[in-house]
Amino acid sequence: MAEALKPAHIVSSMIELGWAKTTMPVGQLLVRSGLAGALLGVATTLAFAATAQTGIPLVGALIFPVGFAMIVVLGLDLVTGSFALLPMAVMAGRATVRQMLVNWVLTFVGNFIGALILAVLMYVALTSAGHDAGGPIGDKIRAAVAARSAGYAAIGMDGLITVFVKAMLCNWLVCLGVTMAIAAPTVAGKVIGCWLPILTFFGQGFEHTVVNMSLFPLGLMMGAKATVGEYLLSNEIPVTIGNLVGGFLFTGLALFLAYQNREARVAPMPEARPVLS
Repeated sequence: MAEALKPAHIVSSMIELGWAKTTMPVGQLLVRSGLAGALLGVATTLAFAATAQTGIPLVGALIFPVGFAMIVVLGLDLVTGSFALLPMAVMAGRATVRQMLVNWVLTFVGNFIGALILAVLMYVALTSAGHDAGGPIGDKIRAAVAARSAGYAAIGMDGLITVFVKAMLCNWLVCLGVTMAIAAPTVAGKVIGCWLPILTFFGQGFEHTVVNMSLFPLGLMMGAKATVGEYLLSNEIPVTIGNLVGGFLFTGLALFLAYQNREARVAPMPEARPVLS
């Protein structure tokens, strides 16, 4: 039975995965990131459905990681994971800053396209093509969108600070989910490994830029009391920046400094196995 990778080998695998992402053909990257954005959107609406049906938000948090697990197993691309992986490749000399930035932009665009398409499809499914309000699920989605855009805007700078910190904490956990999935030798291990950090971030209401790419357009189409400007300025933009800072500082840089400069140079890598994100 294959053993989990040791921490130094995990870091080496993360560096190689970051490098591989920078060399991926543009079309392939856009398709993979588009699928990832859509799958995360499906998981988000599933979590809201579970919460609406049970009245227990933790049930939604328990279910939400199903989307991330599918993304991990299929090796699809979320820009949030790349916020940790690609800087590690740059620091190790395996990629350039330009390659990293281009990849981030393309992955973000692909995630947004996939999430937006999913939002339109879910609007049709939940509202019978606009003939009703979406029931309890629609109520939950509209309330969440209003609270997480207009709600932050209402308290000014404190709202921006709050959403930024929530985004940092979120992507620390999301990138730990990627890390734990890389460490696991089996599909089941990868699913369990990523499930725990993702459950933790969703259950505490932290902010994830790709989740919001589908949640907010869907909520706005369903009549949430918020505007596109409030969504972009009070959520999507600061959340993206916070996700970048949290993923890089708390996972990418921290693990690189902790292991790469010493142990990874002397610890032989085990037989290569696919590393997924």
